[in-house]
Amino acid sequence: MAKKRRNRKVAAANPQRRAPSQRQLDKLDREILELVNRRAELTIARAQMANSGPKSELAAEVEKLDSLLEFNEGPLKDESVRAVFREVISGSHAVGHAPRVAYLGPQYTYSHLAALQRFGQSADLVPVGTIASVFEEVERGQADFGIVPIENSTDGRVTDALECLARSPVKICGNVQLRIRHYLWGTGPRKEVQRVYSKPQALSQCRNWLGKHLPGAQPVGVASTAEAAQKAAKEPHAAAIASQQAGVDHALAVLARHIEDNPDNVTRFAVIGTQGGPRTGNDKSALVFEISHQPGALADAMGIFKRQKLNMTWIESFPMRGHRGRYLFFVEFQGHASELRARRALASLEKKCLRLTVLGSYAQTEPIG
Repeated sequence: MAKKRRNRKVAAANPQRRAPSQRQLDKLDREILELVNRRAELTIARAQMANSGPKSELAAEVEKLDSLLEFNEGPLKDESVRAVFREVISGSHAVGHAPRVAYLGPQYTYSHLAALQRFGQSADLVPVGTIASVFEEVERGQADFGIVPIENSTDGRVTDALECLARSPVKICGNVQLRIRHYLWGTGPRKEVQRVYSKPQALSQCRNWLGKHLPGAQPVGVASTAEAAQKAAKEPHAAAIASQQAGVDHALAVLARHIEDNPDNVTRFAVIGTQGGPRTGNDKSALVFEISHQPGALADAMGIFKRQKLNMTWIESFPMRGHRGRYLFFVEFQGHASELRARRALASLEKKCLRLTVLGSYAQTEPIG
């Protein structure tokens, strides 16, 4: 510490040794540091005064990042600006209470990367073993938020997550659309690979590439892409399909980059909490309902959204466990559940349903990563 103070004194005593541009940069850095700390103080004060509590304040701030990017005139790219402000927001909230976020682990899975994109490095990120465990952590108050995959552009819905949403009291309060870039990792030459480990979904998303470039290799499903990287690090003739971060973490060599069959491969993650997200003016809402098993019942239900001019962006049906012949419908539409047209639609729909649950509202976001 004494040495650092001496270095500072020497630099301060010899400002002429620094180029004018460097002095300007030093000044700007000090100003930025002061502003960041002032922002953190204001964040803490607002969280203490807000009736909705610090968790709602964090959700509201994160959702405003997209609107902030509209003011970006460069030269920094939007992704760089997003990363800077994400960490500023994350660090500001961590001063008072670092948000505890449960995700489907282990580290460096795509769920982990989505959690980092949403909550930043200052959040307390907690890996758990199953999607159901993410919900349990939030339900029991052990985590402020959870993040779970709900849909992939190649493989479609994630059934486990939709089923948990249907029976859990938690709400969707945000979403992350993460671009999935698959890497092939190993310790030896690609031509010697005999087994390719990865999560079944990742293997499916790369099946055409594997069939063309590694036709003799055996695909082996494991619990996560991070576990795949761990196995590839221990077996000389094995490879793993995993994220860039997972391969680097296990000191593996890159055998191929971006091997996903669909170049626009995106996984959508739901951020779950104890309440829905704030209204932003650019929102989506999700609900789940059951209707009577009669001709035209579903068409009548869908007609409600048309009459209220609500655009549906997703609809899925899946059987109810333990109730053969009964189905739940998962619907997503544009708009916030608190808006007038949405309230009218939900009121009309409730009259036609055996069961109706609003799963939450959240800001629409663009794919990142």
